[in-house]
Amino acid sequence: MAPGKPGKSAGASEDPSVTLFREYLRIDTVHPKPDYDAAIQFLERVGTDLGLASQKVEVCQGRVVLVLTWLGTNPRLRSILLNSHTDVVPVFEEHWTYPPLEAVKDSQGNIYARGAQDMKCISIQYLEAIRRLKAEGKCFARTIHLTFVPDEEVGGHKGMEMFVQRPEFKALNVGFALDEGLASPSDTFSVFYGEKSPWWIKVKCTGSPGHGSRFISNTAAEKMHKVITSFLAFRESEKQRLKSDTRLTLGDVTSLNLTMLEGGVSFNVVPSEMAAGFDIRIPPTVDLKAFEKQVAGWCQAAGDGVTYEFHQKCMDQHITSTEESDPWWKAFSGVCRDLKLQLKLEIFPAATDSRYIRAAGHPAIGFSPMNRTPVLLHDHNEFLNEDVFLRGIDIYAHLLPALASVPPLPAEG
Repeated sequence: MAPGKPGKSAGASEDPSVTLFREYLRIDTVHPKPDYDAAIQFLERVGTDLGLASQKVEVCQGRVVLVLTWLGTNPRLRSILLNSHTDVVPVFEEHWTYPPLEAVKDSQGNIYARGAQDMKCISIQYLEAIRRLKAEGKCFARTIHLTFVPDEEVGGHKGMEMFVQRPEFKALNVGFALDEGLASPSDTFSVFYGEKSPWWIKVKCTGSPGHGSRFISNTAAEKMHKVITSFLAFRESEKQRLKSDTRLTLGDVTSLNLTMLEGGVSFNVVPSEMAAGFDIRIPPTVDLKAFEKQVAGWCQAAGDGVTYEFHQKCMDQHITSTEESDPWWKAFSGVCRDLKLQLKLEIFPAATDSRYIRAAGHPAIGFSPMNRTPVLLHDHNEFLNEDVFLRGIDIYAHLLPALASVPPLPAEG
């Protein structure tokens, strides 16, 4: 959908859900200084308007998780968790057609703003689906909790990672969670049942220093060359494996990128030390211990004085069942069949807060109801069409009753 002319900001003809979405998009939660207080105040106001109970949990200084709750008729049953994050990634305004925090809607109904896809749309879709269900007088056995968390875009270390360790999270008694997915440019909807394990590795090479005019032996640079060659040869093999097998998605192969290089003090000095940083994302189908042995082998083959250290090493490989015998998946997929939604099951290629929820022992599905939409999260000119946004509310308004009405499980007595 190409940009059209700017449309009216909001008039009598605009759906109130769209107006609320655009209001949320205008709140500046861009890193590195997200205005979390403004976002929490906005969401708390909407929750109060819907008659939802509210709780704020400060997981560390300046980082608050907002929990809104729609109590079920049988609170002893495990709950449904609807998770979303309030922060968004930085913008480079010179590359945007419209200012990225003005939520301009063009003549085609495309709403341009940072967070339009990732993931302020989901937050409002959750809330507006609940608004519709409550207006229809619906109530369900299972409690529905909405969590709005900070810092997902910088790893979630001061957000969901800390929250799942808190007694307030355990008190939510989570049975099943929904979190973000990705837009899909095709007719299908992407559904993510697991995530890659992110590994950030720094390799250090030490060697003989000397004058830049001489052929010094055993240099750090020579060893670093061997290291980089080994790492990037593996990258190329995974890239070709993805390219040659149309059944595979990015989530099925290990991605590897050289992201940092360090070393040297002067043009005429051979350095005694060099370092390289690699960002590696490993599917849950890979044996992590065997893969680390492979990394160690690459470093060992480069020579003496080559070591590596982890700056991030996620070992969790939990996946959520997509078997029809699983009651949660049966409820989710049944609604999608009824709505004639074509699903594509995938491993998420990057990382979301779902990994912390799954690691805490709770099944979680990543799902953003945005098909026929280019994938623009973290990109310039991020947008979502208002019709796609409104369709998403309708989808959640069907999903939530089914999930919140899953019959008592054996473990629930």
